[in-house]
Amino acid sequence: MSTSSEAAKAQSGFKVDCHAHVFTTSMPLRDNPRHKPNYSFTIEDYLKVLDEHGVDFAVLAAASPWLDYNDYLIDSIRGKARLRGTVILEPSVERYVLDLMKRDGIVGVRMHMIGLEKMPDITTFEYRRMFKRIADQGWHVHLHCEGRDLPDLLPHFIDAGMTLVIDHLGRPDPVEGIDSAGFKALLKVLENGRTWVKASGHHRLGAPATGYLRELVRHTGGEKIVWGSDCPFVGQEDSTYQSTLDWLTEAVPDEAVRERILGPNARELYFT
Repeated sequence: MSTSSEAAKAQSGFKVDCHAHVFTTSMPLRDNPRHKPNYSFTIEDYLKVLDEHGVDFAVLAAASPWLDYNDYLIDSIRGKARLRGTVILEPSVERYVLDLMKRDGIVGVRMHMIGLEKMPDITTFEYRRMFKRIADQGWHVHLHCEGRDLPDLLPHFIDAGMTLVIDHLGRPDPVEGIDSAGFKALLKVLENGRTWVKASGHHRLGAPATGYLRELVRHTGGEKIVWGSDCPFVGQEDSTYQSTLDWLTEAVPDEAVRERILGPNARELYFT
């Protein structure tokens, strides 16, 4: 799966983009998607962006407009040691499908629980069965939800016994921010050693994102935090890749902590 040069780099210092998307216009969109990209952003496009910015490794995240059409994402990471992926799945997924996905570089399942007309009941047998299968694979659940929903959702995922990765700084309430119940729940759950948070989506959260990340760093010392660009910024395409790196530098001026977020943390989570 890996070349000798890629394997050597994986054992030394490197930068990892832990959140990006690839897609083509030929992929089937879900009914009533939040976004309808009218362009392709291929794996070739993305690898070029990584190389231009000196980012060595990356994790591709399944995106909600295509639900569980994971085919292109899996094809994109297969055989590439520098890439991993998370997929969106229906709770009926069989273990043998997970086994094959793991072989191809899938490391987690994205639970997209934002913008839904009705939240799924994750207490049902179907979801508990899927969570057990995810845990048995050694994967994580990659949770995307509004911060206000974290206090209700977190106990179910933690009780399932698997690693949890929370998207976009936990998307705190924009009015209450770090004082919100959701953000406080995020800080609390980070203490269990099995929960991580992505320093990503700052362009979606606005200026307060810097304060969110600084509070997370203050609380954790920079542990259990990874960085993601959210490239190609679907719905906000005027953002740039370099701006996400610049934001991280501004929000985390301590170089040692920033380097931990950019590399060793991600290696521990995705590449071991």
